[in-house]
Amino acid sequence: MPIPTIVTRFNKLVLNRGTRRLAGLGPFVEIEHVGRRTGRVFRTVIFAFRRADHVTIALTYGPDVDWLKNVRAAGRCRMHLGSRLLTLGPPKPLRPEEGLARMPHGPRELLPVLGVRDFVELPVRADEPFRGWPQPRV
Repeated sequence: MPIPTIVTRFNKLVLNRGTRRLAGLGPFVEIEHVGRRTGRVFRTVIFAFRRADHVTIALTYGPDVDWLKNVRAAGRCRMHLGSRLLTLGPPKPLRPEEGLARMPHGPRELLPVLGVRDFVELPVRADEPFRGWPQPRV
């Protein structure tokens, strides 16, 4: 069972604002996606792990999250990972065994205990140095 929806709401309204400072450190990334209904640009902090030409994400809140719906609808997103800005293609679901195998040791042990069984892979389309997010146009 993924993390309960009530926790998701709390994180969306409170915790994500504080964790933005962690984006780019270790597994913390900030994913930039465009709202499928509003067209607004959103940034969400998640955990992601890159290996060669793809990024793997454990869906700790399950597959029914807004950021993933937005990325699926757009077929792309951008991600601040470490010192890099990645442009990513459409997400592809992974079997639980494959997703777990791509996780580092710590998360690989913890995720099954938390009931996480959903994973996605996003192909890296472009990779450039991260110089900060552009300021919104007014």
